Amino acid sequence: MEGLDKLRRARIEKLNQLKAAGVNPYPYRFRGTHTIEQLIAAEKNLSENEMLVSTAGRVMSVRGHGATTFGHIADLNGTIQFYIRKDIVGKDAYKLFKLIEVGDIVGVEGTLFRTKTDELTIRAQKVEILTKTLRPLPEKWHGLTDKELRYRQRYVDLFMNPHIREVFIKRSKLIESMRQFLIGNGFLEVETPILQPLYGGASARPFVTYHNTLDMKLYLRIADELYLKRLLVGGLERVFEFAKDFRNEGIDRAHNPEFTMMECYAAYMDYLDFMDMVEEMMRVVAGDLAAGGVVTYKGHEIDFGKPWKRIRYFDAIKERTGRDFRRMSDDEIFEEAIELGLDVEKDTPSPAILDELFSELIEPELIEPTFVYDYPKALSPLAKDHRSDEGLVERFEPFVGGFEVGNAFSELNDPIEQRKRFEQQAALRARGDEEAQILDEDFLRALEYGMPPAAGLGIGIDRLVMIFTDSPSIRDVLFFPHMRPEEGPV
Repeated sequence: MEGLDKLRRARIEKLNQLKAAGVNPYPYRFRGTHTIEQLIAAEKNLSENEMLVSTAGRVMSVRGHGATTFGHIADLNGTIQFYIRKDIVGKDAYKLFKLIEVGDIVGVEGTLFRTKTDELTIRAQKVEILTKTLRPLPEKWHGLTDKELRYRQRYVDLFMNPHIREVFIKRSKLIESMRQFLIGNGFLEVETPILQPLYGGASARPFVTYHNTLDMKLYLRIADELYLKRLLVGGLERVFEFAKDFRNEGIDRAHNPEFTMMECYAAYMDYLDFMDMVEEMMRVVAGDLAAGGVVTYKGHEIDFGKPWKRIRYFDAIKERTGRDFRRMSDDEIFEEAIELGLDVEKDTPSPAILDELFSELIEPELIEPTFVYDYPKALSPLAKDHRSDEGLVERFEPFVGGFEVGNAFSELNDPIEQRKRFEQQAALRARGDEEAQILDEDFLRALEYGMPPAAGLGIGIDRLVMIFTDSPSIRDVLFFPHMRPEEGPV
């Protein structure tokens, strides 16, 4: 820290020298003629006509040779060299330029040319300081193995590592592609409450807050589902929302307490219709983001242009284990799970054992795009009973790259049956299940006014971005992932 303090003091001294010379080191704006990307694209025309151009960026390197100085500046999409000569800019201006350092943000005005080494360069006639920085850039940022530091200081990670910027540019494009697909298929984008008097739509523990004026406890939403289905009752037949959801759970490579979901609901459709829609949507998104719609994730080539594999839940378990768990008693399910190496307690409910078994043994092997469908009723309190197979519900989950990226149902719209399901969840909560869902009387009232038959879908945007950017952790695709507080001085 002592070395950093010394460097900060040196930069502050140069800042004061600029101010003493009448230079504002933090001006209000800069009018450039081109971005660096545009300069590179229009180089031939600009250099042949010796047009005066100006652009802005962060100084990434500076090397002086007496009366001349070379350096590089970078903006969002490019890097370009600049060249300054004392006899061109003048003695006083050149002296002030010497107060500019790596990391500062500058505007450069001049003409384009190519050096003897054939590097496109701006021959500067004017250099304007736009932001004087007080901290030096990391000298060996590319060699750092401490990912935690990169997550904490994402603002440094972004301008030091262009490939990190590309991750988040691609994230934005993915969301936009999905949004346009939904709008093109007649869906209306809506917004629902983040602060809710009751939380629901998923099995999770919430974050709790308090509203002083209303003197009431509120929850950060864990899902959008129950509010979006209220809109179906109101006659909005196709709705979707990109939303921040919050679940008070652990953090690992696929989970962050704050995450982004896309949820959509369509009246008069069922889960089979939504399987087809998801397959088409992901083919379109992949075509927009990846060459030929083929994505490489963890060494696997994933082709979203091919038809997705479709397999029923219990068939997937039987295919992997050789055992037909659907025909087993609770005791047999427990014994088989222990034999397969699962760490489960004797009193663990059978549906929870099956869920753990699926997560541990089957999910990691689902690399190619796959729909797993027809889940046990006990795992799906908001899904409609299967129309032809008792004990199951009409639900599917899409899997890609070894983990689940979404969840979809034929939505339960029978208010009496929905009340029974909520009461079953309440019984689980009474036995200590903190993630069991809460009975929502207003939602039940909405169903009693009549919700049309419908299908619903939730897609985890962060996980999908992981796959499309070949990122090993959800933290790599969040600008500011949640971290423990820093220890020591910042």
